[in-house]
Amino acid sequence: MPPKQMKQELAAIAAEKGRGAMPKILLAAAECAPLAKTGGLADVVGTLPKYFRKLGVDARVMIPYHRIIKDKYGDQVEYLFSFEISLGWRRKFVGVNRLMLDKVCIWLIENEEYFGGPIYMPNREGEQYAYFTRAVLEALPRLGFIPDIIHCNDWHTGMLPLLLKTQYIDSPLAKTKSLITIHNIAYQGLCSFGFVQDYLAVPDGCFGLMERFGQASFLKAGCVMADRVSTVSPSYAREICTPEYGEGLERELSFRGDVCGITNGIDKTVWTPSKDPHIPVPYSRSKLTGKLQCKTALLEELGLELVPSRPLIGIVTRLAEQKGIDLIMGAMDKLLWDNDFAFVLLGNGDARYEDWLRGLQARHPGRVCAWIGYDDALSHRIYAGCDFFLMPSRFEPCGISQLISMAYGTLPIVRETGGLRDTVQPYNRYTGEGTGFSFTRYEPDDMAGAIRYALGTYGDKHAMAKLIKNAMSVDVSCEQWAFEYAKLYLDML
Repeated sequence: MPPKQMKQELAAIAAEKGRGAMPKILLAAAECAPLAKTGGLADVVGTLPKYFRKLGVDARVMIPYHRIIKDKYGDQVEYLFSFEISLGWRRKFVGVNRLMLDKVCIWLIENEEYFGGPIYMPNREGEQYAYFTRAVLEALPRLGFIPDIIHCNDWHTGMLPLLLKTQYIDSPLAKTKSLITIHNIAYQGLCSFGFVQDYLAVPDGCFGLMERFGQASFLKAGCVMADRVSTVSPSYAREICTPEYGEGLERELSFRGDVCGITNGIDKTVWTPSKDPHIPVPYSRSKLTGKLQCKTALLEELGLELVPSRPLIGIVTRLAEQKGIDLIMGAMDKLLWDNDFAFVLLGNGDARYEDWLRGLQARHPGRVCAWIGYDDALSHRIYAGCDFFLMPSRFEPCGISQLISMAYGTLPIVRETGGLRDTVQPYNRYTGEGTGFSFTRYEPDDMAGAIRYALGTYGDKHAMAKLIKNAMSVDVSCEQWAFEYAKLYLDML
């Protein structure tokens, strides 16, 4: 649906509800791309507001003023005012700053004690985001911005819906509703009950609303107390209501019965191969010749054997158990010994995975590149230069990488879980349908089977050409994504 038609439909829905305007939204989060990012949460918070603006939704962002933001964007930031808040018996400084980025208003909460170092301070994350939660609620009235909905994201802002409904019922925020989006239910912000009582004055009677295995869970507080709960794909919305994926919150989420799954999109102003400044040769769905040139350049850059006719499988990932690295460890050596392909991985994380990947490179010189670390420009060249993109995740709430890889005509090989199941259509050799390859069980042999199927398909030029065009035809842009959230906001009101 064209953006103009989306805007008209939203206006009609708003009129039916007796509203003269679209709702005012605040997105509260720990991260926001490109300012501060450790994962996909930042991409969501940084991208959605730009597309909301096109739909007439007044959406603003509030995040911590992390050191990394000061270092990169400090000269563009405007100081507004400061005040103090109480965290139990402690009085803490709150600085409020503003940054306009892509015509989106981003408010930055400043406190050097909490945000002068890493985005997540070891052993102090709970204190960081208890402070941030209180600062958000106290800053909004002072800014004169009373949102209709505060859109919370992950555990870092999970306590906000509880405080809103228990401590701000006589404040200007009394009518403000809350939505919490679960980007990854495995991270819940666990702490002691004494901590939330001390720092946030949560009374004993609320402990049952946040208790998980004898501790207080920021995320559970949000899941129980928010007006609505959403997550980042329809399949993940169903999965987290089951014991296998619910991480102890499946009963509460199932009881609600209103968990909404909205699949993420990607920002096509950043991820479009015909306009990407980070790749050596631009290309498009109708003119794919540049893709082979990108592959050749990538092989040279990585020091791999210059055999462009050999299939190249890539992966850009955090080296974490969630991402299926154990499957790679269980199958990749044998695959490389038995099949003629090259493999590149860009990422960092768990030291044992890093060490194993260095060993894999040493065992297969010229055919494996393990680039331990992260380089954004190189990630663009991997998406463009590879033939296949591997995502064998144990679980994947949505996944952005498979969407990017399809946009670049690099066929994803994924495990059927969460958003990977929703976004990648498995190849059917009989009908020619599909946008990638998939497997179901979390087993090395199953992943290896999917990779062998992809490698076997590589030799069929007609099938590959059709698959690449299928993948590049999938609408992975943000307009529909923003439209679905805007409808959810209106439904909440």
